[in-house]
Amino acid sequence: MENKSKVSEFLLLGFPDTEELQIFHIIVFLIIYVVAFIENLIIIIVIVYSHQLHSPMYFFLLNLSLQDFGSISVTVPKSMLNSLMNTEAISYSGCFCQVFFLVFFMLSHFFLLGVMAYDRYVAICNPLHYEIILNKKACIQMATSAWLAGLFYAILYTQNLFTVNFCSRIINQFFCEIPQLLKISCSDSYVAVVWALTFGSILAFFYFVLIIFSYVQIFRAVLRIRSTHGEHKAFSTCLPHLTVICLFLISGNFAYLRPISSSTSTSDILISMFYCVVPPVMNPLIYTMRNKELKMAFRKLIINIYFKNLPQISQLV
Repeated sequence: MENKSKVSEFLLLGFPDTEELQIFHIIVFLIIYVVAFIENLIIIIVIVYSHQLHSPMYFFLLNLSLQDFGSISVTVPKSMLNSLMNTEAISYSGCFCQVFFLVFFMLSHFFLLGVMAYDRYVAICNPLHYEIILNKKACIQMATSAWLAGLFYAILYTQNLFTVNFCSRIINQFFCEIPQLLKISCSDSYVAVVWALTFGSILAFFYFVLIIFSYVQIFRAVLRIRSTHGEHKAFSTCLPHLTVICLFLISGNFAYLRPISSSTSTSDILISMFYCVVPPVMNPLIYTMRNKELKMAFRKLIINIYFKNLPQISQLV
């Protein structure tokens, strides 16, 4: 057992250290990271360069893609680097940086999902005043508020985490996961962290209630739409967002509210991947699957790029 003064680094024991499994781990994580990077980059580029997508809904979706890429970049590259270098170590400051940025991106992600729910609520329940309520200034303020709220809680939580004394440096995970850090902390030193978690949980609960209220009103309004086309369009924009919310909340709650096992297990790794690695890959697919405007804008952008570069290609030939 070690105290905080002796812990200068932690050991991430999430994956077995055999050479074959390390290679498999690097390949799988590299594919996941590249796919998430390409998907979110495509959404960002398409929204930025397509004037028909310069609306509140796509502005918030752009911010969501930035958060998705940020959250997966906190954990996956370090895990791949450790396997490449055949090490399990992460420095004390590096571990706390992981905690800070993961909390920052995930909490700002959650707050932005609430903002997007409000956007859909106004668009469907109060369409005549949509452009007035969600003007450019209001959209920037709401998106900025989501980022700042995540930043505030990340600072609050990480600051309290610095007061924790750790009785071990072995983390049974491939990144510095909060439940695993609490498990190796000394029993009398994590009260402030528990209070920070409690505050965050209460805030998240009330925020979730507001999201549910928004969607109750949305579905009531949708069911009153007599136009089949209008009803289909409303569902096509709301259902992907609701799917993302459910994926994020269910996986996150299951990871943080379940009992933590005393040793490394495959289920621990899979559950953690499901809430911090899978969403950045799935969210772009979920949002583009039923979104015709985004698909058309992507095709138009590809065609424009092709014809713009066609004279240069002809000269080279």
